[in-house]
Amino acid sequence: QVQLVESGGGLVQPGGSLRLSCTASGSILSLHTMAWYRQAPGKQRESVATITSGGSTYYADSVKGRFTISRDNAKNTVFLQMNSLKPEDTAAYFCYSPYFGAWGQGTQVTVSS
Repeated sequence: QVQLVESGGGLVQPGGSLRLSCTASGSILSLHTMAWYRQAPGKQRESVATITSGGSTYYADSVKGRFTISRDNAKNTVFLQMNSLKPEDTAAYFCYSPYFGAWGQGTQVTVSS
């Protein structure tokens, strides 16, 4: 079993940056693929970025070149660095462990002037 806790969301102006964190308890994140998803109001939850246990990364086309997923195995934490944020990035962002089928509670990101 694993519990995931996200943090780092907030209100930012267009063009700004935020870094989201997802810390796991009860398991070792480095052994498993981890992912970030987001869900905007009235829309389906969508995959944003994925990092495998080997460190390979994958991104949605909408965030390529702007977002970076990474992990700190010593801290059992996965990060999502978000740069050049756009209003359309506004959503609740969720950390997800495919291996455990576990979701975090989500953290809100709002991009607005």
